[in-house]
Amino acid sequence: MAPDIYLLKTGMVEETLFYRALAQELGVPFTLFPRLSRHSRYPESILAGLAPLQSATGFLMAPSGEILTRLLRARTMIHRQVVVTTPTRLRQEVMRTKHRSIAYHGANALCDRSADLSIRDGLSRRHVAGLAVLSGLFAFWSVAAPATTLAVLAAALSPLFFAAVVLRLATILLDNPVAPARAVRREADSALPIYTIIAPLYRERRIATRLVAALSQIDYPAAKLDIKFVLEADDEETPAALAAIAMPGCIDVIVAPPGHPRTKPRALNIALPLARGSYTVIYDAEDVPDADQLRMAVAGFAAAPPDTACLQARLTIDNTDDTWLTRLFTIEYAALFDVFNPGLAEIGSPVALGGTSNHFRTDVLRTIHGWDAWNVTEDADIGIRLARFGYRVRDLPSSTLEEAPLTLRAWMNQRTRWMKGFMQTSISHSRAPWKTMSQLGPWRWLAAMVLTYGTVMSALAFPIFTGLFVYVWAGTPPVSRHGSLLHAWSGTLFVMGMAAMFLPACAALKRRRLWRLLPWVLLLPLYYGLVSMAAWRSIWEAMREPFRWNKTHHGFAKTSRSGLLQKHHASAADTTLLKTSAP
Repeated sequence: MAPDIYLLKTGMVEETLFYRALAQELGVPFTLFPRLSRHSRYPESILAGLAPLQSATGFLMAPSGEILTRLLRARTMIHRQVVVTTPTRLRQEVMRTKHRSIAYHGANALCDRSADLSIRDGLSRRHVAGLAVLSGLFAFWSVAAPATTLAVLAAALSPLFFAAVVLRLATILLDNPVAPARAVRREADSALPIYTIIAPLYRERRIATRLVAALSQIDYPAAKLDIKFVLEADDEETPAALAAIAMPGCIDVIVAPPGHPRTKPRALNIALPLARGSYTVIYDAEDVPDADQLRMAVAGFAAAPPDTACLQARLTIDNTDDTWLTRLFTIEYAALFDVFNPGLAEIGSPVALGGTSNHFRTDVLRTIHGWDAWNVTEDADIGIRLARFGYRVRDLPSSTLEEAPLTLRAWMNQRTRWMKGFMQTSISHSRAPWKTMSQLGPWRWLAAMVLTYGTVMSALAFPIFTGLFVYVWAGTPPVSRHGSLLHAWSGTLFVMGMAAMFLPACAALKRRRLWRLLPWVLLLPLYYGLVSMAAWRSIWEAMREPFRWNKTHHGFAKTSRSGLLQKHHASAADTTLLKTSAP
């Protein structure tokens, strides 16, 4: 580790003071207000610490590491038209100068290279025509023969639902404890690679300082952390909150240029070219990861086969006791991240990733062109895309605390976005079904269909098929062989569906030792009824505002450790702000 990087990352020396002294040592000017030529490049100028000035013959430098060492050794050969600035000011000026191309790249890098993998252009005319014909036929037969239409629809969808049920039940049989079975060997700090953390923030005044505190508690050498906070240009409250606290030297604050769509994956795409780490992890504003999570991820990648592109950590709800909704959300997340996803990873299935705490090999992220900026559930999409490119996802038995929405309105807006994104993901990966099947193979293709179409269709059909079951079983006993078959099949699907709902939840509560939530499991059918409402609502939103990102506000937890930590640091930030503004 170069001495200058260590001094700056650990906060032992302030950045402006260091580079001002460097300019004096080299005998060249120092500036905090540079103006760059339009020929500067993104991200190359930032990564190299060198960019052409607006004047044709000068260069702006912010050297570090080995380059800085070489400059000090050859200081007598330095051209006098070189100007020194800080890395922060160099980055800001490059991003100001190249803001149009940066905004375009963040939105369209994937679409321009592989249009069939992005949802930007929506459905093709062929798909629209096919859907129109099917919708027309369905509407006609629904009026002409509603009972037959419903029976045919149930028969057509039942294989997909049956596969989803079998997959969910199979994952219960696999042992994936919350904590690793064996202690992870602690590597020496010198042996650890640089690790990039990207955290997109938008209007997070209530929780931004808590995130800084949470990341500061990570057990990883600060000199090897490359943390990127990505803010939006019209966000004034988050920069103000961050300015009120002492920021660690390993955190860079990047302001994304204005552009469309205004989504989290677009912000991630803007930061990805600047990632210096061998590995990159995504955290949300409210996250509190286990202190040893990065070390566990490094060990996990070292032990995993080369085709392992991502390790998904366990997301767990921390404000469980706030409301009835957060209790049910806790059960859902426990079933998903402690049972279902680890099971999928173990059997080699594609995995619809969580939106946070997914650890990637940085070079693989660049190979697959980052995230789809137009997909509002970018995590599920990139999980399926990794599988199509021949990569695998594995489980990381390390927890990250998350904050669940407290109110039904906030929950509904969030879930509507998620379901809309799953619809977008379904479309993106079914434009060329034979190509997708050849890339995944038959059984992984079926698993991908279950995770995408299965998620959407089961949510949409849940109240319909529940009503059908009640109608079939509450009516008169069947008198024909066809009626008996329908009777038996509907009963089998209903029982298996309920088992797939309840059993993973119970297994998850056992693994998390959350037996106090067991009575709330009985309310899961009601909860999934709300999920169905969100799915139907997402269809309307997908037609009107397909790329709208429903913002989930954080920092309102009442019962969690995260909430208490947030209140403590918010109070500290307010005290600091009062002190700095006092006459």
